[in-house]
Amino acid sequence: MASELYNTIDALSREKGIDPQIVVSAVEDAIVVATRKYYKTQENLRAELDKDTGKINAYAVRTVVETPEQVEDPLLQISLEDARKVDANLEIGGELRIPKATEGILGRIAAQLAKQVIFQKVREAERDTVYNEYIGRVGEIVNAMVKRIEGPDVIFDIGKAEARMPRKEQSRLESFAMGERVRVVIARVEKASKGPAVVVSRAAPELVQNLFQTEVPEIYDGTVVIRAIAREAGERTKIAVMSKDKDVDAVGACVGMKGMRVQSIIRELRGEKIDIIEYHEDAQTFAEKALQPAKVSRVTILDSGEKHLEVVVDDSQLSLAIGKKGQNVRLAAKLLGWKIDIKSEEEKRQEVEQQMSAMIPAPSTPLESVPGMGEGVIERLTAAGVTTVEALADMTPEQLEAIEGIGPKTVEKISLAVNNYFASLEGGEAVATPEAVEAPAEEAAAEQVETASEETPTNETEARVTPDGAAEEQS
Repeated sequence: MASELYNTIDALSREKGIDPQIVVSAVEDAIVVATRKYYKTQENLRAELDKDTGKINAYAVRTVVETPEQVEDPLLQISLEDARKVDANLEIGGELRIPKATEGILGRIAAQLAKQVIFQKVREAERDTVYNEYIGRVGEIVNAMVKRIEGPDVIFDIGKAEARMPRKEQSRLESFAMGERVRVVIARVEKASKGPAVVVSRAAPELVQNLFQTEVPEIYDGTVVIRAIAREAGERTKIAVMSKDKDVDAVGACVGMKGMRVQSIIRELRGEKIDIIEYHEDAQTFAEKALQPAKVSRVTILDSGEKHLEVVVDDSQLSLAIGKKGQNVRLAAKLLGWKIDIKSEEEKRQEVEQQMSAMIPAPSTPLESVPGMGEGVIERLTAAGVTTVEALADMTPEQLEAIEGIGPKTVEKISLAVNNYFASLEGGEAVATPEAVEAPAEEAAAEQVETASEETPTNETEARVTPDGAAEEQS
Protein backbone atom coordinates (compact mmCIF):
# COMPACT_ATOMS: atom_id res chain seq x y z
CA MET A 1 0.00 0.00 0.00
CA ALA A 2 1.35 3.42 -0.95
CA SER A 3 2.36 5.78 1.81
CA GLU A 4 0.62 9.05 2.57
CA LEU A 5 3.56 11.00 1.14
CA TYR A 6 3.40 9.17 -2.17
CA ASN A 7 -0.38 9.65 -2.36
CA THR A 8 0.17 13.39 -1.88
CA ILE A 9 2.79 13.37 -4.64
CA ASP A 10 0.42 11.50 -6.95
CA ALA A 11 -2.39 14.03 -6.32
CA LEU A 12 -0.01 16.95 -6.98
CA SER A 13 1.10 15.34 -10.24
CA ARG A 14 -2.46 14.97 -11.48
CA GLU A 15 -3.25 18.56 -10.55
CA LYS A 16 -0.24 19.94 -12.41
CA GLY A 17 -0.55 17.47 -15.27
CA ILE A 18 2.98 16.09 -14.86
CA ASP A 19 4.47 12.63 -14.38
CA PRO A 20 4.54 11.52 -10.67
CA GLN A 21 8.10 10.29 -11.11
CA ILE A 22 9.16 13.87 -11.83
CA VAL A 23 7.81 14.95 -8.42
CA VAL A 24 9.47 11.95 -6.73
CA SER A 25 12.79 12.90 -8.33
CA ALA A 26 12.27 16.47 -7.14
CA VAL A 27 11.71 15.28 -3.55
CA GLU A 28 14.81 13.05 -3.70
CA ASP A 29 16.93 15.88 -5.10
CA ALA A 30 15.67 18.16 -2.34
CA ILE A 31 16.74 15.67 0.36
CA VAL A 32 20.18 15.40 -1.29
CA VAL A 33 20.60 19.19 -1.19
CA ALA A 34 19.49 19.38 2.43
CA THR A 35 21.74 16.45 3.46
CA ARG A 36 24.79 17.95 1.77
CA LYS A 37 24.15 21.27 3.48
CA TYR A 38 23.82 19.56 6.88
CA TYR A 39 26.94 17.36 6.57
CA LYS A 40 28.93 20.02 4.66
CA THR A 41 30.42 17.33 2.44
CA GLN A 42 31.34 16.98 -1.24
CA GLU A 43 30.48 13.30 -1.35
CA ASN A 44 28.36 11.89 -4.15
CA LEU A 45 24.98 11.76 -2.39
CA ARG A 46 21.78 10.09 -3.50
CA ALA A 47 18.32 9.76 -2.00
CA GLU A 48 15.54 7.22 -2.53
CA LEU A 49 11.86 7.38 -1.61
CA ASP A 50 10.28 4.21 -0.27
CA LYS A 51 6.74 4.28 -1.73
CA ASP A 52 5.37 1.88 0.90
CA THR A 53 6.72 3.52 4.05
CA GLY A 54 7.15 7.08 2.76
CA LYS A 55 10.67 7.16 4.22
CA ILE A 56 13.43 8.89 2.27
CA ASN A 57 16.88 7.32 2.64
CA ALA A 58 20.07 9.21 1.82
CA TYR A 59 23.35 7.53 0.81
CA ALA A 60 26.92 8.51 0.07
CA VAL A 61 27.94 6.60 -3.08
CA ARG A 62 31.55 5.58 -3.79
CA THR A 63 32.89 3.82 -6.88
CA VAL A 64 34.91 0.60 -6.28
CA VAL A 65 38.45 0.49 -7.75
CA GLU A 66 40.94 -2.39 -7.66
CA THR A 67 43.77 -1.12 -5.44
CA PRO A 68 44.24 1.65 -2.88
CA GLU A 69 46.76 3.27 -5.25
CA GLN A 70 43.98 3.87 -7.80
CA VAL A 71 41.89 5.86 -5.33
CA GLU A 72 42.18 9.47 -6.50
CA ASP A 73 39.46 10.95 -4.25
CA PRO A 74 38.58 9.09 -1.01
CA LEU A 75 35.19 10.84 -0.96
CA LEU A 76 34.24 9.42 -4.35
CA GLN A 77 36.22 6.17 -4.63
CA ILE A 78 37.08 3.15 -2.44
CA SER A 79 39.40 0.18 -2.95
CA LEU A 80 37.95 -3.28 -3.55
CA GLU A 81 39.46 -4.59 -0.30
CA ASP A 82 37.84 -1.86 1.83
CA ALA A 83 34.53 -2.14 -0.02
CA ARG A 84 34.24 -5.88 0.60
CA LYS A 85 34.55 -5.27 4.33
CA VAL A 86 31.13 -3.63 4.04
CA ASP A 87 29.61 -5.74 1.24
CA ALA A 88 31.33 -8.97 0.21
CA ASN A 89 29.45 -9.11 -3.11
CA LEU A 90 30.90 -5.89 -4.57
CA GLU A 91 33.03 -6.01 -7.73
CA ILE A 92 35.37 -3.54 -9.45
CA GLY A 93 33.32 -0.73 -11.00
CA GLY A 94 30.45 -1.29 -8.62
CA GLU A 95 29.08 1.26 -6.16
CA LEU A 96 29.17 1.15 -2.39
CA ARG A 97 26.29 2.87 -0.60
CA ILE A 98 27.02 4.34 2.79
CA PRO A 99 23.80 5.35 4.61
CA LYS A 100 23.50 8.93 5.87
CA ALA A 101 21.21 9.62 8.78
CA THR A 102 18.56 12.22 7.94
CA GLU A 103 15.60 11.52 10.18
CA GLY A 104 15.37 13.97 13.04
CA ILE A 105 18.58 15.85 12.20
CA LEU A 106 17.55 17.97 9.16
CA GLY A 107 16.40 21.20 10.75
CA ARG A 108 14.05 23.97 9.69
CA ILE A 109 16.54 25.61 7.30
CA ALA A 110 17.23 22.33 5.53
CA ALA A 111 13.51 21.68 5.26
CA GLN A 112 12.94 25.14 3.77
CA LEU A 113 15.74 24.54 1.26
CA ALA A 114 14.19 21.21 0.31
CA LYS A 115 10.82 22.91 -0.19
CA GLN A 116 12.35 25.47 -2.57
CA VAL A 117 14.02 22.73 -4.59
CA ILE A 118 10.76 20.78 -4.86
CA PHE A 119 8.83 23.87 -6.03
CA GLN A 120 11.52 24.72 -8.58
CA LYS A 121 11.57 21.18 -10.02
CA VAL A 122 7.78 21.05 -10.20
CA ARG A 123 7.65 24.44 -12.00
CA GLU A 124 10.28 23.31 -14.52
CA ALA A 125 8.36 20.08 -15.13
CA GLU A 126 5.14 22.06 -15.55
CA ARG A 127 6.78 24.37 -18.09
CA ASP A 128 8.12 21.43 -20.08
CA THR A 129 4.69 19.82 -20.05
CA VAL A 130 3.04 22.99 -21.38
CA TYR A 131 5.73 23.43 -24.04
CA ASN A 132 5.45 19.84 -25.23
CA GLU A 133 1.66 20.10 -25.20
CA TYR A 134 1.45 23.12 -27.51
CA ILE A 135 4.61 23.06 -29.64
CA GLY A 136 3.04 20.40 -31.84
CA ARG A 137 -0.22 22.34 -32.14
CA VAL A 138 1.12 25.48 -33.82
CA GLY A 139 -1.37 26.58 -36.49
CA GLU A 140 -4.28 24.86 -34.72
CA ILE A 141 -7.52 26.70 -33.91
CA VAL A 142 -8.54 26.60 -30.23
CA ASN A 143 -11.39 28.08 -28.23
CA ALA A 144 -10.12 30.60 -25.70
CA MET A 145 -11.60 32.79 -23.01
CA VAL A 146 -10.43 36.33 -22.31
CA LYS A 147 -8.83 36.23 -18.87
CA ARG A 148 -7.41 39.72 -18.55
CA ILE A 149 -6.04 42.62 -20.57
CA GLU A 150 -2.48 43.82 -19.96
CA GLY A 151 -1.87 47.04 -21.86
CA PRO A 152 -2.09 46.31 -25.59
CA ASP A 153 -1.88 42.54 -24.99
CA VAL A 154 -4.84 40.27 -24.30
CA ILE A 155 -4.34 37.22 -22.04
CA PHE A 156 -6.45 34.15 -22.85
CA ASP A 157 -7.14 30.95 -20.96
CA ILE A 158 -6.69 28.08 -23.45
CA GLY A 159 -7.10 25.21 -21.00
CA LYS A 160 -3.81 23.98 -19.58
CA ALA A 161 -2.02 27.28 -19.98
CA GLU A 162 -2.40 30.99 -20.52
CA ALA A 163 -1.82 32.46 -23.96
CA ARG A 164 -0.87 35.99 -24.95
CA MET A 165 -2.12 37.90 -27.97
CA PRO A 166 0.14 40.90 -28.76
CA ARG A 167 -1.19 43.94 -30.58
CA LYS A 168 0.23 42.94 -33.96
CA GLU A 169 -1.69 39.65 -33.81
CA GLN A 170 -5.01 41.43 -33.30
CA SER A 171 -7.43 42.75 -35.89
CA ARG A 172 -7.95 46.51 -35.73
CA LEU A 173 -11.71 45.93 -35.94
CA GLU A 174 -11.83 43.85 -32.75
CA SER A 175 -12.04 44.63 -29.05
CA PHE A 176 -12.40 42.09 -26.27
CA ALA A 177 -14.34 41.93 -23.01
CA MET A 178 -13.49 39.94 -19.89
CA GLY A 179 -14.88 36.42 -20.05
CA GLU A 180 -15.56 36.60 -23.80
CA ARG A 181 -15.01 33.36 -25.74
CA VAL A 182 -13.33 33.55 -29.15
CA ARG A 183 -11.51 31.28 -31.58
CA VAL A 184 -7.78 31.91 -31.90
CA VAL A 185 -4.84 30.40 -33.78
CA ILE A 186 -1.79 29.12 -31.89
CA ALA A 187 0.84 31.19 -33.68
CA ARG A 188 3.99 30.03 -31.87
CA VAL A 189 5.32 28.71 -28.57
CA GLU A 190 8.33 30.50 -27.10
CA LYS A 191 10.66 29.30 -24.35
CA ALA A 192 11.29 32.01 -21.80
CA SER A 193 12.87 32.28 -18.35
CA LYS A 194 9.44 32.58 -16.76
CA GLY A 195 8.16 29.56 -18.62
CA PRO A 196 6.86 28.78 -22.09
CA ALA A 197 4.85 31.60 -23.69
CA VAL A 198 2.02 30.52 -25.98
CA VAL A 199 1.30 33.28 -28.50
CA VAL A 200 -2.12 33.21 -30.18
CA SER A 201 -3.41 35.25 -33.10
CA ARG A 202 -6.62 36.51 -34.65
CA ALA A 203 -4.73 38.03 -37.61
CA ALA A 204 -3.30 34.79 -39.06
CA PRO A 205 -4.63 33.48 -42.43
CA GLU A 206 -5.15 30.08 -40.76
CA LEU A 207 -8.12 31.55 -38.87
CA VAL A 208 -9.92 32.38 -42.13
CA GLN A 209 -9.07 28.94 -43.51
CA ASN A 210 -10.52 27.22 -40.43
CA LEU A 211 -13.68 29.35 -40.58
CA PHE A 212 -14.25 28.35 -44.22
CA GLN A 213 -13.71 24.69 -43.34
CA THR A 214 -16.34 25.05 -40.63
CA GLU A 215 -18.91 26.92 -42.74
CA VAL A 216 -18.41 25.24 -46.14
CA PRO A 217 -19.03 21.46 -46.19
CA GLU A 218 -17.41 21.16 -49.63
CA ILE A 219 -14.12 22.42 -48.17
CA TYR A 220 -14.43 20.15 -45.14
CA ASP A 221 -14.91 17.01 -47.28
CA GLY A 222 -12.19 18.02 -49.75
CA THR A 223 -14.37 18.69 -52.81
CA VAL A 224 -13.26 22.34 -52.80
CA VAL A 225 -9.65 23.11 -51.93
CA ILE A 226 -8.22 26.38 -50.60
CA ARG A 227 -5.04 26.95 -52.64
CA ALA A 228 -3.88 30.29 -51.24
CA ILE A 229 -4.84 32.97 -48.73
CA ALA A 230 -3.56 36.53 -48.47
CA ARG A 231 -4.78 38.58 -45.53
CA GLU A 232 -4.42 42.00 -43.97
CA ALA A 233 -6.33 41.57 -40.72
CA GLY A 234 -9.18 44.01 -40.23
CA GLU A 235 -9.01 45.23 -43.83
CA ARG A 236 -9.35 42.61 -46.56
CA THR A 237 -8.70 38.95 -47.29
CA LYS A 238 -8.26 37.31 -50.70
CA ILE A 239 -8.78 33.55 -50.85
CA ALA A 240 -8.17 31.37 -53.93
CA VAL A 241 -10.24 28.19 -54.20
CA MET A 242 -10.55 25.41 -56.76
CA SER A 243 -12.95 22.51 -57.19
CA LYS A 244 -11.95 18.89 -57.70
CA ASP A 245 -15.43 18.17 -59.07
CA LYS A 246 -16.30 19.85 -62.38
CA ASP A 247 -19.96 19.94 -61.35
CA VAL A 248 -19.21 21.99 -58.22
CA ASP A 249 -18.62 25.74 -58.47
CA ALA A 250 -15.84 26.51 -55.97
CA VAL A 251 -16.64 30.21 -55.61
CA GLY A 252 -20.40 29.60 -55.38
CA ALA A 253 -19.92 26.94 -52.71
CA CYS A 254 -17.93 29.36 -50.55
CA VAL A 255 -20.38 32.23 -51.02
CA GLY A 256 -23.44 30.11 -50.29
CA MET A 257 -27.08 30.79 -51.08
CA LYS A 258 -27.67 34.55 -50.91
CA GLY A 259 -24.17 34.88 -49.46
CA MET A 260 -25.11 33.21 -46.18
CA ARG A 261 -21.89 31.22 -45.76
CA VAL A 262 -19.46 34.04 -46.42
CA GLN A 263 -21.56 36.52 -44.41
CA SER A 264 -21.28 34.24 -41.37
CA ILE A 265 -17.47 34.34 -41.70
CA ILE A 266 -17.49 38.12 -42.16
CA ARG A 267 -19.48 38.48 -38.93
CA GLU A 268 -16.94 36.31 -37.08
CA LEU A 269 -14.17 38.58 -38.41
CA ARG A 270 -16.10 41.71 -37.34
CA GLY A 271 -16.79 43.04 -40.85
CA GLU A 272 -13.53 42.25 -42.64
CA LYS A 273 -13.94 42.23 -46.46
CA ILE A 274 -13.38 38.90 -48.22
CA ASP A 275 -12.65 38.36 -51.94
CA ILE A 276 -13.20 34.77 -53.11
CA ILE A 277 -11.26 34.03 -56.32
CA GLU A 278 -11.17 30.98 -58.55
CA TYR A 279 -7.67 29.50 -58.66
CA HIS A 280 -5.89 28.97 -62.02
CA GLU A 281 -2.63 27.20 -62.75
CA ASP A 282 -1.87 29.79 -65.43
CA ALA A 283 -0.23 32.74 -63.68
CA GLN A 284 -1.56 35.30 -66.17
CA THR A 285 -5.18 34.22 -65.79
CA PHE A 286 -4.77 33.93 -62.02
CA ALA A 287 -3.36 37.47 -61.89
CA GLU A 288 -6.41 38.84 -63.73
CA LYS A 289 -8.70 37.14 -61.22
CA ALA A 290 -6.59 38.19 -58.20
CA LEU A 291 -6.74 41.89 -59.12
CA GLN A 292 -10.53 41.96 -59.13
CA PRO A 293 -12.63 44.10 -58.90
CA ALA A 294 -10.36 45.95 -61.35
CA LYS A 295 -10.56 44.97 -65.04
CA VAL A 296 -7.19 44.02 -66.48
CA SER A 297 -6.31 44.77 -70.11
CA ARG A 298 -3.39 42.36 -70.40
CA VAL A 299 -0.81 40.49 -68.34
CA THR A 300 2.77 39.87 -69.44
CA ILE A 301 5.32 37.60 -67.78
CA LEU A 302 8.58 39.56 -67.56
CA ASP A 303 10.67 36.85 -65.85
CA SER A 304 9.25 33.43 -65.04
CA GLY A 305 12.34 32.48 -63.03
CA GLU A 306 12.09 35.52 -60.78
CA LYS A 307 8.26 35.34 -60.88
CA HIS A 308 7.79 38.86 -62.19
CA LEU A 309 4.57 40.03 -63.91
CA GLU A 310 3.57 43.23 -65.66
CA VAL A 311 -0.13 44.14 -65.62
CA VAL A 312 -1.59 46.83 -67.88
CA VAL A 313 -4.99 48.32 -67.04
CA ASP A 314 -7.12 51.07 -68.50
CA ASP A 315 -6.36 54.54 -67.15
CA SER A 316 -9.71 54.62 -65.36
CA GLN A 317 -8.98 51.27 -63.67
CA LEU A 318 -5.49 52.07 -62.36
CA SER A 319 -6.51 53.40 -58.94
CA LEU A 320 -8.95 50.49 -58.48
CA ALA A 321 -6.28 47.92 -59.40
CA ILE A 322 -3.76 49.42 -56.98
CA GLY A 323 -6.32 49.78 -54.21
CA LYS A 324 -6.32 51.92 -51.08
CA LYS A 325 -2.68 52.46 -50.07
CA GLY A 326 -1.70 49.72 -52.55
CA GLN A 327 -3.71 47.08 -50.68
CA ASN A 328 -5.33 45.37 -53.68
CA VAL A 329 -2.11 44.79 -55.62
CA ARG A 330 -0.22 43.89 -52.43
CA LEU A 331 -2.71 41.16 -51.55
CA ALA A 332 -2.77 39.92 -55.15
CA ALA A 333 1.04 39.63 -55.13
CA LYS A 334 0.90 37.63 -51.88
CA LEU A 335 -1.82 35.39 -53.30
CA LEU A 336 0.14 34.64 -56.48
CA GLY A 337 3.59 34.63 -54.95
CA TRP A 338 4.73 36.84 -57.88
CA LYS A 339 6.04 40.39 -58.14
CA ILE A 340 3.46 42.57 -59.92
CA ASP A 341 4.10 45.85 -61.77
CA ILE A 342 0.89 47.74 -62.62
CA LYS A 343 0.84 50.35 -65.39
CA SER A 344 -1.89 52.30 -67.12
CA GLU A 345 -2.33 52.25 -70.90
CA GLU A 346 -0.91 55.77 -71.13
CA GLU A 347 2.18 54.88 -69.07
CA LYS A 348 2.78 51.79 -71.20
CA ARG A 349 2.40 53.83 -74.41
CA GLN A 350 4.97 56.37 -73.20
CA GLU A 351 7.32 53.57 -72.20
CA VAL A 352 7.06 51.98 -75.66
CA GLU A 353 7.68 55.33 -77.33
CA GLN A 354 10.81 55.87 -75.25
CA GLN A 355 12.06 52.41 -76.13
CA MET A 356 11.43 53.04 -79.83
CA SER A 357 13.19 56.39 -79.63
CA ALA A 358 16.17 54.76 -77.96
CA MET A 359 16.35 52.16 -80.75
CA ILE A 360 16.35 54.82 -83.53
CA PRO A 361 19.74 56.62 -83.68
CA ALA A 362 19.53 60.38 -83.21
CA PRO A 363 20.11 62.35 -86.47
CA SER A 364 23.32 64.34 -86.74
CA THR A 365 23.22 67.22 -89.22
CA PRO A 366 26.26 69.57 -89.45
CA LEU A 367 25.68 73.30 -88.97
CA GLU A 368 26.93 74.00 -92.52
CA SER A 369 23.70 72.42 -93.83
CA VAL A 370 21.65 75.40 -92.61
CA PRO A 371 21.36 78.05 -95.35
CA GLY A 372 22.09 81.56 -94.18
CA MET A 373 24.36 80.48 -91.30
CA GLY A 374 27.52 82.59 -91.47
CA GLU A 375 30.98 81.12 -90.99
CA GLY A 376 31.64 83.36 -88.00
CA VAL A 377 28.54 82.10 -86.21
CA ILE A 378 29.43 78.50 -87.05
CA GLU A 379 32.94 79.00 -85.65
CA ARG A 380 31.58 80.48 -82.42
CA LEU A 381 29.00 77.69 -82.01
CA THR A 382 31.59 75.00 -82.76
CA ALA A 383 33.97 76.52 -80.22
CA ALA A 384 31.12 76.31 -77.65
CA GLY A 385 30.63 72.59 -78.42
CA VAL A 386 27.52 72.96 -80.60
CA THR A 387 28.27 71.03 -83.79
CA THR A 388 24.89 69.78 -85.08
CA VAL A 389 21.63 71.40 -86.11
CA GLU A 390 19.71 69.14 -83.69
CA ALA A 391 21.82 70.26 -80.72
CA LEU A 392 21.37 73.89 -81.79
CA ALA A 393 17.59 73.47 -82.02
CA ASP A 394 17.45 72.12 -78.44
CA MET A 395 19.20 75.21 -77.01
CA THR A 396 17.31 78.04 -75.36
CA PRO A 397 17.90 81.74 -76.22
CA GLU A 398 19.57 82.21 -72.84
CA GLN A 399 22.00 79.40 -73.58
CA LEU A 400 22.84 80.88 -76.97
CA GLU A 401 23.41 84.37 -75.53
CA ALA A 402 25.85 82.85 -73.04
CA ILE A 403 28.17 82.02 -75.96
CA GLU A 404 30.85 84.68 -76.53
CA GLY A 405 30.20 86.86 -79.55
CA ILE A 406 26.48 86.05 -79.88
CA GLY A 407 23.92 88.64 -78.82
CA PRO A 408 20.11 88.90 -78.87
CA LYS A 409 19.94 89.96 -82.54
CA THR A 410 22.12 87.05 -83.61
CA VAL A 411 20.00 84.68 -81.54
CA GLU A 412 16.88 85.86 -83.40
CA LYS A 413 18.51 85.32 -86.78
CA ILE A 414 19.87 81.86 -85.75
CA SER A 415 16.39 80.88 -84.64
CA LEU A 416 14.91 82.06 -87.93
CA ALA A 417 17.54 80.20 -89.96
CA VAL A 418 16.99 76.95 -88.02
CA ASN A 419 13.20 77.25 -88.36
CA ASN A 420 13.56 77.83 -92.12
CA TYR A 421 15.80 74.75 -92.35
CA PHE A 422 13.28 72.47 -90.63
CA ALA A 423 10.41 74.06 -92.60
CA SER A 424 12.17 73.24 -95.85
CA LEU A 425 12.59 69.61 -94.71
CA GLU A 426 8.84 69.40 -94.00
CA GLY A 427 7.98 71.07 -97.33
CA GLY A 428 6.93 74.41 -95.81
CA GLU A 429 7.77 77.95 -96.94
CA ALA A 430 10.94 79.47 -95.58
CA VAL A 431 11.17 83.14 -94.60
CA ALA A 432 13.89 84.89 -96.59
CA THR A 433 16.84 86.22 -94.57
CA PRO A 434 19.33 87.75 -97.05
CA GLU A 435 21.26 89.50 -94.32
CA ALA A 436 21.60 86.37 -92.14
CA VAL A 437 25.17 85.70 -93.20
CA GLU A 438 26.27 89.23 -92.31
CA ALA A 439 24.45 89.42 -89.01
CA PRO A 440 27.00 87.84 -86.75
CA ALA A 441 29.83 89.97 -88.08
CA GLU A 442 27.81 93.19 -87.83
CA GLU A 443 26.85 92.40 -84.29
CA ALA A 444 30.40 91.48 -83.36
CA ALA A 445 31.63 94.68 -84.96
CA ALA A 446 29.08 96.65 -83.05
CA GLU A 447 30.30 95.11 -79.85
CA GLN A 448 33.91 95.96 -80.77
CA VAL A 449 32.92 99.55 -81.61
CA GLU A 450 31.20 99.90 -78.27
CA THR A 451 34.27 98.51 -76.47
CA ALA A 452 36.66 100.78 -78.37
CA SER A 453 34.54 103.86 -77.69
CA GLU A 454 34.63 103.09 -74.00
CA GLU A 455 38.45 102.79 -74.10
CA THR A 456 39.07 106.00 -76.20
CA PRO A 457 36.14 108.34 -75.63
CA THR A 458 37.83 111.38 -77.24
CA ASN A 459 38.57 109.76 -80.61
CA GLU A 460 36.00 108.98 -83.28
CA THR A 461 36.17 105.37 -84.44
CA GLU A 462 34.57 103.83 -87.53
CA ALA A 463 33.91 100.06 -87.90
CA ARG A 464 33.98 98.41 -91.32
CA VAL A 465 33.03 94.79 -92.02
CA THR A 466 35.25 92.88 -94.45
CA PRO A 467 33.83 90.19 -96.72
CA ASP A 468 35.32 87.41 -94.63
CA GLY A 469 33.31 88.52 -91.60
CA ALA A 470 36.21 90.31 -89.73
CA ALA A 471 35.86 93.84 -88.38
CA GLU A 472 38.46 96.59 -89.04
CA GLU A 473 38.83 99.90 -87.21
CA GLN A 474 39.61 103.23 -88.88
CA SER A 475 40.43 106.43 -87.07
